Amino acid sequence: MYGLPQTTEIKKQLPKKAIFAKFELKPSQRESFDADISRIDIVAVISPTTVPAVAEGENIKEFYVLAVQLKHKDYDSKNIAMLSRLIPQKMIMALHFQEEVQFAINHTRLITSKWQILTPNSSFLILQGLTLDSVWDNIVISIGDIQVEDGKTVAEQIMADDQRAKLLTQIANLERKMAIEKQPRRKREYFEQIKKLKNQI
Repeated sequence: MYGLPQTTEIKKQLPKKAIFAKFELKPSQRESFDADISRIDIVAVISPTTVPAVAEGENIKEFYVLAVQLKHKDYDSKNIAMLSRLIPQKMIMALHFQEEVQFAINHTRLITSKWQILTPNSSFLILQGLTLDSVWDNIVISIGDIQVEDGKTVAEQIMADDQRAKLLTQIANLERKMAIEKQPRRKREYFEQIKKLKNQI
């Protein structure tokens, strides 16, 4: 499934009621979660036992793949992020809606792939690396379509990308304000602020 070796495949349902009971979710959290998610199954485990060619990592000894059946495509990402925090295991979530799948993974924050058509021969999750640490990093890079600069870890690159995105949003907001501003002095202030932010990118 998803291009993973058959040796990794398992089938174990995680009942939503059990998750609600174990983590004592508030009624509003339960309602929101239940409105988005219909079923959760553990469908694969990646470990040196199931993939002998990959050794344990320094930080990661194994990780799981969960198939999450969605009730609708425009789900609340907070529910997926909450699911990733509630289960104390490294995991990849395959979010299913009809014939499409989107992958989600928590690595400093929730990272998601684009929606893709799921076929029997789809190879979305490729295990690249000699240890589970490097395999995990490569999956994060693939799901998030992340370009890692030399000298940066995956986590550092995600933080740098997030910071750059915030700066670009601030610049865009200031440029809109500058475009409609009538006072020359205020326009100049906006211009200087924009210049300062661009130097930080």
